[in-house]
Amino acid sequence: MSEVDRAANAANDTNARGPVARIGWALAFVLLAVPMAVIPAGGELTVVSLWGFLNTAPSGSSLGGYPVWAYFLDQSRPFAALPASIRAWPLAIGFHLLAAASAAAGVAFGREDRRVTGGLLVLAAAASLWVAVGLATRFGVGATSGPFTVLPVGAIATIAVAVAAYGSDLRNVVVQ
Repeated sequence: MSEVDRAANAANDTNARGPVARIGWALAFVLLAVPMAVIPAGGELTVVSLWGFLNTAPSGSSLGGYPVWAYFLDQSRPFAALPASIRAWPLAIGFHLLAAASAAAGVAFGREDRRVTGGLLVLAAAASLWVAVGLATRFGVGATSGPFTVLPVGAIATIAVAVAAYGSDLRNVVVQ
């Protein structure tokens, strides 16, 4: 098959996938800004992103942030002694960055294995969910505090992008 035929097939495949698949690369980048978890508690709102914490005071008059690298550097315990859900945080960052890089390579060079990008997004969603569940166990999710103590926004958004933009490619991996 000639290079021209391959390029035509790639263009037809992208167009056949629909509008969401065509902007999958942009959605992969947007996910870098979506919080992994949102914790509404006692009039405060804590946003846990890939890059750190953002917290509002009860009065709403002040805003505090704590970057993730400072969190890990300030730890007195070794990395291996941290809870498993906290150790998953760098995995979530890595999977998100790799998915965005894979999508960017597809746009920049016309060569993207959409199965890889979609798979990385699924792994990113799993790691983000693991962080959110770990936070939920520390914030006491259950009968005393209610089921919506920690909202796993990042995992839900990431799996939604993986299914909407890369779902047909991921299904082809399972079916073949």
